[in-house]
Amino acid sequence: MEKLVVVEVKERIGWITLNRPEKRNAMSIDLIASLSEALEVLAGNSEAKVIVLKAEGKAFCAGADLDYIRQLQNFTFEENLEDSRKLLDLFTKIYEYPKPVITQVQGHALAGGCGLVTVCDFAFSAPEALFGYTEVKIGFIPALVSVFLAEQIGQAKATELLLSGELISAQKATELGLITQVVADGALEQFTEEFAQKLIQSNSGLAMKETKRLLRSLGKQQRDEALIAAAEANARARASEDCIQGIAAFLSKTKPVW
Repeated sequence: MEKLVVVEVKERIGWITLNRPEKRNAMSIDLIASLSEALEVLAGNSEAKVIVLKAEGKAFCAGADLDYIRQLQNFTFEENLEDSRKLLDLFTKIYEYPKPVITQVQGHALAGGCGLVTVCDFAFSAPEALFGYTEVKIGFIPALVSVFLAEQIGQAKATELLLSGELISAQKATELGLITQVVADGALEQFTEEFAQKLIQSNSGLAMKETKRLLRSLGKQQRDEALIAAAEANARARASEDCIQGIAAFLSKTKPVW
């Protein structure tokens, strides 16, 4: 059985690869757990100075897995809250990670997949990749990511993306500050690796760690409180009639009538 997440350390770069190409690297309970475990392993690996998060297949991450979405329909509020906190822990772990985290986005990053991109320090994308927080289209709310996104690109731009649920191009994502740079076709992997090596060779690992720690300490109490509230809002939204209707429509490949 192939691993959901593949971890490799090569030339002082810790590579984490989402490995569900047949499912467009959709997020499941197991994938979230495996990704969190991979980050913990590399945090303690002194050889890995910079982390690169990438994915196999055409999509970077298509959001929630279908089986995962089906399970949500039968969860109690307490189970939904516990599940939401696991994703909160993953996002926070990446956002506050002691080493720089770079995302290599070779394909579409949607919903929770776009959330992964949001919490990384740098994001480099292929021109054809699309980005979007599509939760509102199925009666769900992008609760957790809203906290990080507003902090990263500002309230107004975050509102535009989260309320519209529309997909945007990699170029538009760059203009909004969601990602760092669009890289020419065929050059993404090489560019990302060279950028990671530049960080490793030019910058002090300790200085980058402490700089990031200082940046993340700014507004941390307020952010943590907002995330706790977001996890509860996430759990409540899953039991709403709109979410139940939206998930049913999504699973049956029809359009919900709002």
